[in-house]
Amino acid sequence: PNKCDNCHGGYDKAVEPAFNWRGSMMAQSMRDPLYFAAVAIANQDAPDSGDLCIRCHAPDGWLNGRSIPTDGSALNNNDFQGVQCDFCHKLVKPSEIGINPFLSDEVYTTDTYVSDQEYLGKLTLIPPQSGNGMYIAHDANAKRGPFIDADAKHKMFYSPFHSESALCATCHDVSNPAFVKTTQNPDGTYNYEPNAFDTPSESFETYQMFPVERTFSEWTMSAFNSPDGVPNTGLGGNLESVSSCQDCHMRDVSGYGANKRNIPFRHNLPLHDMTGGNTFVPELVAELYPDDVDQEALLEGIQRAKFMLENAALMEVTPDGVPGAYTGATVKITNNTGHKLPSGYPEGRRIWIHIVAYDADGNEVFTSGHYDYDTADLTKDSQVKIYEAKLAMSESVQVASGLTNDADGASFHFVLNNKVIKDNRIPPLGFTNANFEEIQSPVIGYSYEDGQNYDETDYYFNGGFASKIEVKLLYQTTSKEYVTFLRDANYTTDDGNLMYNLWEANGKSAPVVMEEYSVGGAVEPPAEDEPIFVQDIQFSREVTTKRGGKTVLTAKVFVVDENMNPVPSASVIGQFSGPTNSSVLGVTDENGTVVFNTSSKKTSGIWCLGITNVEKEGYEFTTNVQFCESSSGAKMDANNSELILYPNPTDEVLKIKHELLNDQMVRVEVYNYAGALMKSFNNMQSKKENEIELQTNDLAPGNYLVRIIYDYSIETRFVQVK
Repeated sequence: PNKCDNCHGGYDKAVEPAFNWRGSMMAQSMRDPLYFAAVAIANQDAPDSGDLCIRCHAPDGWLNGRSIPTDGSALNNNDFQGVQCDFCHKLVKPSEIGINPFLSDEVYTTDTYVSDQEYLGKLTLIPPQSGNGMYIAHDANAKRGPFIDADAKHKMFYSPFHSESALCATCHDVSNPAFVKTTQNPDGTYNYEPNAFDTPSESFETYQMFPVERTFSEWTMSAFNSPDGVPNTGLGGNLESVSSCQDCHMRDVSGYGANKRNIPFRHNLPLHDMTGGNTFVPELVAELYPDDVDQEALLEGIQRAKFMLENAALMEVTPDGVPGAYTGATVKITNNTGHKLPSGYPEGRRIWIHIVAYDADGNEVFTSGHYDYDTADLTKDSQVKIYEAKLAMSESVQVASGLTNDADGASFHFVLNNKVIKDNRIPPLGFTNANFEEIQSPVIGYSYEDGQNYDETDYYFNGGFASKIEVKLLYQTTSKEYVTFLRDANYTTDDGNLMYNLWEANGKSAPVVMEEYSVGGAVEPPAEDEPIFVQDIQFSREVTTKRGGKTVLTAKVFVVDENMNPVPSASVIGQFSGPTNSSVLGVTDENGTVVFNTSSKKTSGIWCLGITNVEKEGYEFTTNVQFCESSSGAKMDANNSELILYPNPTDEVLKIKHELLNDQMVRVEVYNYAGALMKSFNNMQSKKENEIELQTNDLAPGNYLVRIIYDYSIETRFVQVK
């Protein structure tokens, strides 16, 4: 990957492939201590089964024969960079010889198809589909990608496969080849019997083996898998609607895909972050491999995962009774994703509803789904709603393995499990029971009607009347039960102990709030003339190539209150200056943002947008703000002066350099990522002596925003690493 960084990194962390990939679990798939603990037990339960795991977690090592021994001990340093650029961009769609999978695509047919067919002809076995870690990676050095107009410095082939969800199915539609499907039960489940020892599966077709994960298959049976897709609810970046896996997990952004000349500026640039919902393991990776990973990238990856979780579901709460005397509530959770919620590995991942009701004196009269952050115990009360999947062993497998399990066979031994005994995870839009039974992902122990992508839970406050209700939808990467199992069941390596100790020392995989709601109780009226200000202005530009071409500048303005909360429905008045001069007026949307556009026939120069007023009843805008951007994309203030922070990341002292036209007092403010003011001070700054030292050793590790305020304000981010 370091070679790829030469062109695809070091120029714009917000959109460049290198930085965002390094913050993903794709890059850390072979540094994941949870993975190592699980594989250790898999190898105990079924010797050498870890080879199947290494296929997807370290594909370069697997392709080069380093997956034996299956504990990963033969892998080299490069293999530990996980699912990396060179592997993904050499993938070829599995297809029979002589069958063109993209027959209607003229560019593919006349160019790439010839190369693909030549390589497929060398193989002794072509996978029947994308899935189960069965991939085809071309052995030539040419890279494959989804853009016809890419102007690469290396040899490349246009590949429509890289825009297909089927590419993601390679490792996100997984079956266990040790068990073959036999008969179907009345509840929609199938029976799975073990193969004979030391023999391959009778078929490597996905649906003929036991389902481990069906994330891709669930998408195929959703409304997302359609030409028009579904409206973008926040996960798809620049897109109006989303349809493929890539649309949400590599959302479209505006920017350049590389740092070389003549690279096209795209508004459909896929962000190479492959973000899911894992907010916990990146912390452990950063602790285990401090010299091998990009700490800042991992922190950014955690924030993107939280963003995904916050947009993955919609929660609606309807109280029963009257204000001041609520008797209960109905909580409705709607799945905004293209697969079950939650998706992915079923062992420790779960979502649940935490609801608390209080009387007029603030006493708790009812609670459900209580989580103890000290012990990591989730209370399984009589009304609790937990969305999860549970797997088990059949009686014959229990006997054959000699393992003692619960009465229903419930088990975390994933290579031995051949039954699903619970799956109440919320289906996606477009769900039908028949279709999900067909892909081996039926609802188990619960019921959803065809077309239902939501679930409603009725709560009865049996402790008395309530005047206030608080509800949270919580997500957890891994449970205490699973981590304890990894520790106790591992007798061949120390990976289980290592994972448990990391879990215990790093917050025990504390749940993340996806949605929250509150009604009732004392409500304070909004403060009069509450401060309101512009948090940031983000520029993007596009040079058109049509006759009479021009540069189009887009400026996205973010308006917040003093607590960094977005302010909707605020009138924003501004003035563009630079290659063109124009006044603008707009109203912020529900996210506190408003977008302005201007254009000029010039393709270079410094563009500025000054905000002269923001108006909303009950708020006061006190400080004019002006941001400028140079042709290179650097953010500048009204004096064309850039804010420079170093060293960044930092651990003790951050130095701030910023040029002024005159001697004057400036104010320095530091905010955490949640928007809380962490520290502030005034500093007399001169034109010549303009470096400010900021002590950071009292700040916890994480992302922070530093703002310099004088006649105008300018801000940027820094990272505290310890």
